[in-house]
Amino acid sequence: MLERCQQGVWIVLIAWLGSNQGVAKGVSLVAVGLIQQRSQLDMFERLAVPEPQLAKALARLQDSSHLGEVVILATCLRTEVYAVAERFHDGVDDIHRFFSDLSGLPEQAFMDFMDHYVDDAVAQHLFEVAAGLDSSVLGESEILGQVRRAWEKAVDESSAGPVLGALFRHAVEAGKKVRTQTALAQGITSLAQAGVALAASERGGDLDGLEVLVVGAGEVADGVVQAMSRRNARIVVANRTLSRAAGLAGRVGGRSVTLESLDAELAQADVVLVSVGGGRMLLDAERTLGALRQRPEKPLTIIDLGVPRNVDPRVGELDGVVLSDMDSLRSFVEAGVDGRRREVQRARSIISEELERYRVAMLARGAAPVVSALRARAEQLRMQELSKSRARMCELDDAQWEQVELLTKAVIAKILHEPTVRLKQAAGSPRGERLLEAVRHLFDL
Repeated sequence: MLERCQQGVWIVLIAWLGSNQGVAKGVSLVAVGLIQQRSQLDMFERLAVPEPQLAKALARLQDSSHLGEVVILATCLRTEVYAVAERFHDGVDDIHRFFSDLSGLPEQAFMDFMDHYVDDAVAQHLFEVAAGLDSSVLGESEILGQVRRAWEKAVDESSAGPVLGALFRHAVEAGKKVRTQTALAQGITSLAQAGVALAASERGGDLDGLEVLVVGAGEVADGVVQAMSRRNARIVVANRTLSRAAGLAGRVGGRSVTLESLDAELAQADVVLVSVGGGRMLLDAERTLGALRQRPEKPLTIIDLGVPRNVDPRVGELDGVVLSDMDSLRSFVEAGVDGRRREVQRARSIISEELERYRVAMLARGAAPVVSALRARAEQLRMQELSKSRARMCELDDAQWEQVELLTKAVIAKILHEPTVRLKQAAGSPRGERLLEAVRHLFDL
């Protein structure tokens, strides 16, 4: 009887070890976006994705032939598409067509301004973005929340799944660690703060006693008002919705008005900071000239924080007006970040550690289904072979057959134990990935 039991066991094992066909096919993680350091403001304007259009843009990308999960990270000086592509080159072509449709430009018009990342490079880039290392303002404080909201928006629109979800979750964690463990986020760390600092610089170093008009009440305007709270200026907030303007102005003891009062406020203001969404051109040369005529000999400083621009560039040609836009702001910020550059290396060290944690987690997560499939495959074959053998072992009673069951299970468990341990130990390394592919191939998983 024991000999027949052993025969049944070995029939199972031979059949199991004989499965050796099939290779799992993977996908590519890709990211495509404008290069911050090389692109000019007009290119950011053409490729901007305003908040009201995000849902439509996500749907447009996900409907393309070669893209699965999609997240769009769209800020005032950033438009990037993160996606899972079934085929790398075809997926990138789909993203290029999206940008072409968005901007109305042929692909060759913006290709020189585009960065492309694939697989591990995608994770490294996003981690650096979340940490503020790839921003116009080094250590930018706003970008971490923007990364989180981009992911949440994609989840809400059902365009982000487990792959991008894991990537963005780890990126947010990395950004938090850089902010808490380094001094990278000290000093001027947002475009709003930089705008206020630039305005002060243009007015001789401070804003004491000046009337400052903040046009808009969105995220950037909110940051401007916060930065203004530490300066002795008279604040007026103008917005389409008066209640929103009142909420911001109330923080600093300022006044609130609607946009209908904009002309009258322009005539009184010393400094104007403008940030209104939707690409609205609020201040043109004619409107500004009308305000200047009511204030002879009184200079006007305007900081345009909008992308697309909210102030016509021709306004800067008017006598008595100093106009700065995002290009001016980036130059101003670049001159003032030398003191924080020493923190960059510490930040990169943290990012390297977090990238390794991410890779290990992803590969370990990849090993789990392989191990599970391997065990399921072994159990399937064990049951198939025992079923075939039962007729030849008909003299065994139930108790004896139970012993055969236990014996075959024990042998399978012992054989699978060491491969399982080694697969998990090697997770996160090139060797681990090779082992996973070998197991998939050998056992047709």
